[in-house]
Amino acid sequence: QVQLVERGGGLVQAGGSLRLSCEASGIIFSNRIMAWFRQAPGQEREFVAAITWSRDNILYGEDVKGRFTISADKAQSTAYLQMNNLKPEDTAVYYCAVRQSSTIAMTTPLYEYWGQGTQVTVST
Repeated sequence: QVQLVERGGGLVQAGGSLRLSCEASGIIFSNRIMAWFRQAPGQEREFVAAITWSRDNILYGEDVKGRFTISADKAQSTAYLQMNNLKPEDTAVYYCAVRQSSTIAMTTPLYEYWGQGTQVTVST
């Protein structure tokens, strides 16, 4: 059974940084995409970033380019999201997701597995 556990959310002031982690267990397929999405109250879940497990392809959402960095540690089966220069509009629940594929996708239905989410709140 695939499980994704996110950690690292919290409250931070605007301009600050947070690092989220997503530990995956129970995954037996080698081709995978690990991604981060976020959902603010009353809004749809939106794509933040994704990385191929081979780490040869990365994609970012337009709103986070230049501020967020996604990475993966294969030995730890963990993906990370380093978030710098955070803005109040980054406030959301951040979800880790896994897709069994070698192609990055930006839409939620294409991801089979999801974590429970971690709250990130950025104050002014």
